[in-house]
Amino acid sequence: MSELAFIEWLRRRTPADPRVLVGPGDDTAVVRLVKDRPCLVTTDMLLDGSCFELAQAGPRRVGRKAMAVNLSDIAAMAGQPVVAVVSVGLPRHHGLDLAQQLDAGLREMADAFNVAIAGGDTNSWNGPLVISVTLLGEPTGRGPVLRRGARPGDWLVTTGSFGGSILGKHLDFTPRVREAVLLHGLTELHAMIDVSDGLAADVHHLCAESQCGAVLWAERIPISPAALQMKGDRSALEHALGDGEDFELVFATTQAEAQRLTVTQPVPGVVLTAIGECVESGLWITEYGIRRALPPLGYVHELQ
Repeated sequence: MSELAFIEWLRRRTPADPRVLVGPGDDTAVVRLVKDRPCLVTTDMLLDGSCFELAQAGPRRVGRKAMAVNLSDIAAMAGQPVVAVVSVGLPRHHGLDLAQQLDAGLREMADAFNVAIAGGDTNSWNGPLVISVTLLGEPTGRGPVLRRGARPGDWLVTTGSFGGSILGKHLDFTPRVREAVLLHGLTELHAMIDVSDGLAADVHHLCAESQCGAVLWAERIPISPAALQMKGDRSALEHALGDGEDFELVFATTQAEAQRLTVTQPVPGVVLTAIGECVESGLWITEYGIRRALPPLGYVHELQ
């Protein structure tokens, strides 16, 4: 069973609750803790040997990433992060030094986005490092931007560039929190997602929630310099579509707004690019004038 199939199984088993405004399936949950005050809730668990290689990355960068991936989920909802709790499973040997360096990385990223670390849990075991961050945030006055809401005729717009994140970006990226909030104030965002699994995979996720399809324009997809450096038999475009962990944003808005944003480029330090259009169904890519089916390339956790 794939991770996505397992999530869908959980969704079917999860009853509706008036306190849960948006449940499993989006970048964060939206819950009501206080009347008329929705709260964004997200959590990510990172595992040594799967999500990072501790010996290569070092604990400070791992701590930074653990906070940043959650901040990226809040960005995908165009929300403001507020407070985090952190749980770690430390290897028994040299655990204290490791924990202190993790904390430095966590706090570096938390401080950059004015996030309070409220506490958490620490344990030790005979296995590798495990770190989990749960982050609470709040939507802006316009409300959270969900994955559902894109419609045929919308254009898809991205921040930044894609591919080759394994060369460093997957550890050192800056989550697009400020950019998302600015965009939310500048235009009507119909739907949005952050690219963690892969550009094609996450466009597929957005379309699945929106009950529509998409056509991507190959020549317009912004390919990162890192993707051009990758070796092997995959093209730079294939890396851009499927590598994942770029942690850029993809959002749907009207054609007119997409054209305005990509011409005026109102977000400092980030290039906005229109990469495709929402259609009735299917996932497609047009390259050299030829349209073909596009598989949802990206990372899939397999459960056995």
